[in-house]
Amino acid sequence: MHIMEAKEMTVPTNDGGTGEAWSAALRSARYRQVEQRVVRQLLQALIYEGVLECQYGRDGFLLAGRGAEGKTVHYRCPGEMKLSFGLVKLEGTVLRSARGEDARPATLADVCAEVLGLLPPSERLSAFVDELEQTLVKDLQAHSQQHGPRPPAALRGFDELEGDIMDAHLYHPSYKSRIGFSLDDNRRYGPEFKQALQLQWIAVHRGRARVNHSAHTGYEEMIQDELGATEYGRLAAILARQGGAIGDYLLMPVHPWQWRERAATVFHAELANGDIVALGPGQDSYRAQQSIRTLANLSHKDKAYVKLSLGITNTSTSRILAAHTVMNGPIVTDWLHGLVRQDAYAQELGFVILGEVLGVSFDYDTLPEPRQARAYGSLGAIWRESLHRHLREGEAAVPFNGLCHLDQDGRPLIDPWIARHGVRAWTERLLQVAVGPIIHMLLGHGIGMESHAQNIALLHQDGWPTRIALKDFHDGVRFSPAHLAQPELAPRLVPVAASHARINRNSFIVTDDLDAVRDFSCDAFFFICMAETAIFLARHYALPETEFWAMTAQVIHGYQRRHPQHAERFRAFDVFAPSFQVEELTKRRLLGDAEPRFRQAPNPLHAFRDAA
Repeated sequence: MHIMEAKEMTVPTNDGGTGEAWSAALRSARYRQVEQRVVRQLLQALIYEGVLECQYGRDGFLLAGRGAEGKTVHYRCPGEMKLSFGLVKLEGTVLRSARGEDARPATLADVCAEVLGLLPPSERLSAFVDELEQTLVKDLQAHSQQHGPRPPAALRGFDELEGDIMDAHLYHPSYKSRIGFSLDDNRRYGPEFKQALQLQWIAVHRGRARVNHSAHTGYEEMIQDELGATEYGRLAAILARQGGAIGDYLLMPVHPWQWRERAATVFHAELANGDIVALGPGQDSYRAQQSIRTLANLSHKDKAYVKLSLGITNTSTSRILAAHTVMNGPIVTDWLHGLVRQDAYAQELGFVILGEVLGVSFDYDTLPEPRQARAYGSLGAIWRESLHRHLREGEAAVPFNGLCHLDQDGRPLIDPWIARHGVRAWTERLLQVAVGPIIHMLLGHGIGMESHAQNIALLHQDGWPTRIALKDFHDGVRFSPAHLAQPELAPRLVPVAASHARINRNSFIVTDDLDAVRDFSCDAFFFICMAETAIFLARHYALPETEFWAMTAQVIHGYQRRHPQHAERFRAFDVFAPSFQVEELTKRRLLGDAEPRFRQAPNPLHAFRDAA
């Protein structure tokens, strides 16, 4: 099949507008390093998800492609299948060879043409190739920055690390695609570049908007606290000059890219008739966190994070905010906070639920039907509690995927902590702190949580783990009402729109499928998060994966011995089952979401199901 060339992109202008720095980056050794990472992650995902046939032996993986004029080419991929869920991990340089040609490092163009080219042509395949190419150039752009002297990663604050951890998703091949961003946009709004930005504020008439808030706050109270009296008054005055009364409208922040590229044109009719009023940029400065569309307040770090609709595609999905999820954030928050507050064991663990306390969305049902699909999910905001409000004296925080971060000199972020405490003592403590809350919510309460590495922050004192903080609950929990510890407290959620359910059949919270509850939690936490930690500790500190999972099992068995009253849920949500169902993220990109894309992955905990 014919593979399209990369689309023309705007180049960075931080070298005086000549493009010389970008040209140098494209010709640098760093380009080949980033390209090899994309190639490795693509091939290992295709192998793991069974898209490609391959041979596996002592020297790694060997797979075949089809080159020009139909000749066979081979790709030799050094690596191995790991104990952790049988994950395929490629290392080093992927080599391409063909009869009559010398072996050479494989390029992304090679793999797209000769390996992906074996698949039936489709629009999805062409779009996926574009995602891979965009990932390559945007990751290269991030890694080509010039940095001045900086303290070691372990000594940097949480907000700095949100921009410094550039490894992103270690499983998904298009881990930094950000389709919709030009390179100039990427430099302006990507977290790696740590650029300050101002939110674009709009006022939406109450008849065209939806709002929900935690029982412990109110819309006006929250907005005025976040903006401050002076800024709130300034925005109200701008609205008044345009003929609007502040009491008739809801204030909503919009990401500046979203305003420029989507909202200002999609909602032209509402802007024309005054149902939406543009108020201009706010005064506070914000900075993107790893998830890109969640922004931290730089001016006041204790103020809430703001999660905004952003019409780009990154990794597996478009980053819109569906209205029902915006409304459900505070409902789920109040439910979880209520459960934790009255739970003595949860209080003992001390873990933090970063509450989503306010949500505002445009009401897309007020639009004519032909416009609803284009506008859906494009104007929404969720305010989430700042982590800084929860830190105790002497505590610091690190994004959980920072535990697998290598600094520019190749030194792990956790290296001074391991040196101080020893790898086994530190790992045992990490597992107690991290596994306990996830297991307690699942086995103690019957709630699965989508706690992958970007949704967890590790709290610590000089590197010694103390607690975790969890986030992202507006669509990041799953439960069966009949199997909750307190079914009478189950939240009354805003239902999923039928159009949304058709687009993404895996987007739901309530289910009668108990395996779906367990696997929702175990896929995110054990498969995506802890497996990478296990593999990292084995590679850098010679801690065998077997020992890591044995220690994990000990934590779970300890929990079960202490809480025999939950035995029914131990059986219902068997975390020691032979396998878990995990998402096939690459197949999602290649085949779409018309049907769920899952595979059964061997569970490394199964070998330790019998307590020692």
